[in-house]
Amino acid sequence: MADGRFLRMVRQGRWEYVERHNTTGAVAVIAVTSGRQLVLVEQYRVPMGMSCIELPAGLAGDLDDPEEAFELAARRELHEETGFEADQMAYLYRVCTSPGLTSETIDLFRATGLTRTGPGGGHPDEGEEIVVHLVDLDAVEQWIVDRVAQGLCIDVKVYTAIALARQWDAG
Repeated sequence: MADGRFLRMVRQGRWEYVERHNTTGAVAVIAVTSGRQLVLVEQYRVPMGMSCIELPAGLAGDLDDPEEAFELAARRELHEETGFEADQMAYLYRVCTSPGLTSETIDLFRATGLTRTGPGGGHPDEGEEIVVHLVDLDAVEQWIVDRVAQGLCIDVKVYTAIALARQWDAG
């Protein structure tokens, strides 16, 4: 039906949906600092018409490097978006983003042993203007309520990250 650089709208029978192409997939990273702070990013999202709070994330194996491994992509996105590097990057599982709308899946990773080695903020030359937030796990719900009151949207994967981070924290 329509074909873009990374998205294609398709029809299968009566069903219409969007699929990713020209990439091997997408990754997202759940990163918690040694001080029990969840690493989140904020960026303006054109489809939403507002800024959104999200996990560090991005495409793997894009047109420039179609063979890029998912862990390498997770490490790259974490560093580009947040300035953090991880001693360990553990694969968790694959999740659907919106199965009634798209065939897209995201491979989730857990990043530990974090060290800040750069400013983060994404690629301004690619239109990315990312704000990094380090949010205390004990105060994250109120922090989210405050962001929503300011007119921001929250990516549902953030709630998954909170639940998992607290599970890991409890040991």
